[in-house]
Amino acid sequence: MLGCSLKRSPASSSSELLGRQVLAALAEREVDGEFIRIVDHDVSFGVSIDEGDDDGWPAIRAKILESQILVIATPIWMGQPSSVCKMVLERLDAELAETDGQGRPRVYGKVAAVAVVGNEDGAHHVTAEVFQALNDVGFTIAAAASTYWVGEAMKKVDYNKTDPKTDTTGAATAVLAANTVHLARLLNDRQYPAPS
Repeated sequence: MLGCSLKRSPASSSSELLGRQVLAALAEREVDGEFIRIVDHDVSFGVSIDEGDDDGWPAIRAKILESQILVIATPIWMGQPSSVCKMVLERLDAELAETDGQGRPRVYGKVAAVAVVGNEDGAHHVTAEVFQALNDVGFTIAAAASTYWVGEAMKKVDYNKTDPKTDTTGAATAVLAANTVHLARLLNDRQYPAPS
């Protein structure tokens, strides 16, 4: 799980809270996970797998490649994914040039999901942007593989200051976990064909 909050730890983060709820839902399906807050890891800007100069991305990338599922948790800022999320997507762009022994991008067969929080409308827009970028580099998206919480427009209530929404966000999180795990297990057993 990549957390794309703009705040460094240990600052409270609504996107981390929702991300950890996704991890808990995945754990109920016997899937282990780890939350990585990107801003805590000196990740450099760029579009390669290693930008040098103590770039924090190669270690994070290694964990992505070891995993079957990638979840990105991002806040909404002015109707957009956070700048940290966009940086992550830019770094993932390098995967287009990284292939396995059969010519497939190395992230083929990996399944992605998205968790979004914000105080304005835009969760569908942010989800669409992140899904398209992830799919472009080779991740597969399961049905209903997103969850979100959006507060009332023009207000200052954060997700981490609300009561749990088990009938809405909680239900969407459970479906995200079920469908993502199901698809990841199918693709683990039967990988995409090599390009002809």
